[in-house]
Amino acid sequence: MSVSSRQNGNDHLWSEFLASVATLVNKQTFETWFKPMRLSSVDGARVTIDCPSKFFVEWVSEHHSDKIQFALRQVIGLDPQVSLQNANDAPPEISRRPEISQISAASRSRRSATEGERLNPKYVFEEFVVGNNSRMTYAACLAVSERPAQVYNPLFIYGGVGLGKTHLMQGIGHGVLKRQPHARVHYCSAEAFMNEMIMGIRQGTSHEFRTKYRNVDLLLIDDIQFLAGKESTQEEFFHTFNALHGASKQIVVTSDRPPKEIPTLEDRLVSRFEWGLITDIQQPDYETRLAILRKKVERENIMIPDDVLALIADSVKSNIRELEGSLVKLLVHASVYKKDVNIEMAHDVLKDFVKSTPKKTSISLIQKIVSQHYRVPVESMRSKVRTARLAFPRQVAIYLARELTQASLAQIGQRFGGRDHTTVIHACSKISDMVERDVSLRSTISQLRKELST
Repeated sequence: MSVSSRQNGNDHLWSEFLASVATLVNKQTFETWFKPMRLSSVDGARVTIDCPSKFFVEWVSEHHSDKIQFALRQVIGLDPQVSLQNANDAPPEISRRPEISQISAASRSRRSATEGERLNPKYVFEEFVVGNNSRMTYAACLAVSERPAQVYNPLFIYGGVGLGKTHLMQGIGHGVLKRQPHARVHYCSAEAFMNEMIMGIRQGTSHEFRTKYRNVDLLLIDDIQFLAGKESTQEEFFHTFNALHGASKQIVVTSDRPPKEIPTLEDRLVSRFEWGLITDIQQPDYETRLAILRKKVERENIMIPDDVLALIADSVKSNIRELEGSLVKLLVHASVYKKDVNIEMAHDVLKDFVKSTPKKTSISLIQKIVSQHYRVPVESMRSKVRTARLAFPRQVAIYLARELTQASLAQIGQRFGGRDHTTVIHACSKISDMVERDVSLRSTISQLRKELST
């Protein structure tokens, strides 16, 4: 076949692939993550796809690999062996497995000690940013990884989507395998557990299924709420739980809600979960969101202006997945259009997250209103004096400036006597913690907000 014919064939294949993907995702996802990709080569079932950046490769691999697999299977009629590569780098070795992955040699060797779905090599404790929203759960997971089946057994972690439950649960798996390389660790979703159970019934291999799940040292089950309304699967899991717990083996599960709020979950399972520790992860506060973004850019060795990170942290509040996704989307945009990331680009690319109406409250007005309330000179807001009588009102004003204006951390610090961004973060964190505990201060902050909004 001539080069021209082969190229025409690849172009046709790619067009069909994109058409198939377009039926699986919404328009915005298609335009952002699939349209920028290019087909590099096809060799039988081996397909290599070029992506515009390293971040693009990582994001698509983690969030859209199933859609790529499905669409390519429709087009080429084979189980594809897919490799995503950064178009600016040398091509990597093509994965021999029918899935998209870039797993290190250390992770592959660790795989031999695990069963079920592969543990994500990024989901280790060292990569988790601990905040007030997750401190207790993080400590519990660390303790379980160090002393499995000796503390908090079972461990039940619940919280909303994209807050880090799976990260911490798999962190336990990595921690156990680090200390005990030959430990039998099994990680899977509750749905996978159910599917395997059904397959065992159909194929007459239920005994093998039970042996597999009841002879592990650590069982990690994701999204246990999937068992709601599935009586037979709950029955099987109940007996699996009893077998493992009776043998002093560790059980960890995650859910989007606490056990008692899972509809039609049998009381005996709820009771079993209450034997151990039930702990939650909440939405991260501003400081934690900013720390997560800083860790990501530091890990990837890239430079992003502070005001851009502050804008993302202030605008994307729902969960960590969307927070990191917004950063990746911004980096992909910069890579595709070969531009530096700046605040104007961030406002444009993240317009769906950034509030459309800018806050009108000025820092000067905040300083004036707060100084009047606490009866201190307005000049003290910019003073270097640190006496409690002056420092506390200044911290309140900084807290309100962070909340009610679009100024970056650096800009706020500059307006309060040239303080650096860490001082601003400290002030915001301190007042935020006090507001949670002090009813009087909470009332004062509420009153100041009203004055500033009128």
